[in-house]
Amino acid sequence: MKVAIFGRYYNTTTPKSVETLFNYLENQGIEAYIETEFHKLIDKESHAIEDYHKYKTFTELDPSFDLLVSIGGDGTILRATMFVKDMGIPIIGINTGRLGFLATIQVDAIEKAIQNIIDGKYRISERSLLTVETSSGNKDIEAMSFALNEISVSRKNTTAMITIDTYLDDEFLNSYWSDGLIVSTPTGSTGYSLSCGGPVITPGSSSFVLTPIAPHNLSARPLVIPDSTEVHLRVHGREKQHLISLDSRIATLDNGTLIKIKKADFKIKMIDLLDESFLDTLRKKLLWGEDKRNK
Repeated sequence: MKVAIFGRYYNTTTPKSVETLFNYLENQGIEAYIETEFHKLIDKESHAIEDYHKYKTFTELDPSFDLLVSIGGDGTILRATMFVKDMGIPIIGINTGRLGFLATIQVDAIEKAIQNIIDGKYRISERSLLTVETSSGNKDIEAMSFALNEISVSRKNTTAMITIDTYLDDEFLNSYWSDGLIVSTPTGSTGYSLSCGGPVITPGSSSFVLTPIAPHNLSARPLVIPDSTEVHLRVHGREKQHLISLDSRIATLDNGTLIKIKKADFKIKMIDLLDESFLDTLRKKLLWGEDKRNK
């Protein structure tokens, strides 16, 4: 078994997480590699990890890896997909961040979680992705043209709203007058889309959701659509350009550019341990069913 370890940020729990994970994997006879930039980041900070300089590193993944472990929050997992791409390498997250709908392993449960994976006590959750194509071409987008959470368009360098002409399978839907528009996957429905009033969609649903960002017309509501739909967008506004974001990656497009968004032809595999589920995570994170009067 060959495991990749990836992270983006350093906090007080990072050294403990890395050391616990790395040592446990090695004690089980499993090859472990830390992403090069994450390795450098930890080395710059104060840590007491023994023999840290001997840790193996990687800059890119290949199909010989069996698993990627993300250390951080949900944003770190989103970035981890840039390494996995379409190789089908499963991802699991250790949560050293905040909310954590994707990164669900707590730091004090690392060894138990890894042992469960070694023992095959887990299931695979396949997550749909979005892919985008633009009429003008854009190097920043073309390099990594997919997103696990959402693809959104938004205004740039202005307080004025933008107009987003929206078509579903070549049929006109609406011209959203708003700060932007989010096209979200079920995975992304608990992220940016949720904060803008979008619905929560369970991961296995064959749906996407369109969620306007601060629409001027309050009748513009989130819309759930089949994930077989191809969404076409054109943005107009006072400024000559607008922003497009794919998860945490942002690029600039000229107004009037045709943006084509559809379901990607591959999925990301997430590992779900048997003692947890999406609904359980949802209850915990959103505090459903808790009676504050008893606190």
